[in-house]
Amino acid sequence: MRKKVTKAIFPVAGLGTRFLPATKSVPKEIMTLVDRPLIQYAIDEARAAGIKEFIFVTSRGKSALEDYFDHSPILEQELRKKGKTELLALLKDTNMDSGAIAYIRQHRALGLGHAVWCARRLIADEAFAVILPDDVIAAETPCLKQMVEAYAETGGNMVAAMEVPPEKASAYGVLDVQEDMGSIVSVKGMVEKPKREEAPSNLAVIGRYILGPSVLNNLNKMRAGAGGEIQLTDAIAADIGTANGVYGYRFRGQRFDCGSKAGFLQATVAFALARDDLRDDLSAYLREVVNMSKAAE
Repeated sequence: MRKKVTKAIFPVAGLGTRFLPATKSVPKEIMTLVDRPLIQYAIDEARAAGIKEFIFVTSRGKSALEDYFDHSPILEQELRKKGKTELLALLKDTNMDSGAIAYIRQHRALGLGHAVWCARRLIADEAFAVILPDDVIAAETPCLKQMVEAYAETGGNMVAAMEVPPEKASAYGVLDVQEDMGSIVSVKGMVEKPKREEAPSNLAVIGRYILGPSVLNNLNKMRAGAGGEIQLTDAIAADIGTANGVYGYRFRGQRFDCGSKAGFLQATVAFALARDDLRDDLSAYLREVVNMSKAAE
């Protein structure tokens, strides 16, 4: 029986320049999607998948992110005094137990592969997950939980994959499929940000991974790849053809690219419409906007 995946790396060292000026003082990961920061969605998904140890790869200026997961005694005391038990329960979900969370600094922005490599001493010799908080996934069964269940069958390395239009393949790492088994595909190659005419498929890798310790060994030998950065894709691809193997997993759910302004807005609308307390008012407003737009044409 395979050992359970209990550690996850969250690469959160980026500067979030696409969201300036907001990210001048606020880490992108704690920008709120409806009423929860992006990082909370990632943490909740990890917890649902059985993750017990949370490793954040950060950089200078991320202290607000660290504070978010700490207890707030004065705020909790005030809520308790006023009998606001529902808000107290919400706060409880944001607190992390002592020792459950670790912070590692990435001093130079050398790419996703380098960010994962920075956490190598806390991973040691076991499988681990990587979650990119920019990718928010709405799913009945959380995406990482789906992957953990599939990984129990395959072992090796597993990446979340979704089908994208050919013209958008150049924005992703793309899988070269050896065998398509439905939700799981075995992989014979991975190409980082290929030109449209060179993409081996339309299956793109998005920000969820379950990786074996061999990937960290591969990262030890990595040199700069596409874009002059150390690419995680290259380190995973180095395991293709070995006993570890690489698999893609077609997850069930909708992914939002919250690293872009358009994706962030789309996610805000989608998650708000899924809420009983917000749906009616927002739906009415959106219908009004659409009707005004049609009238203006």
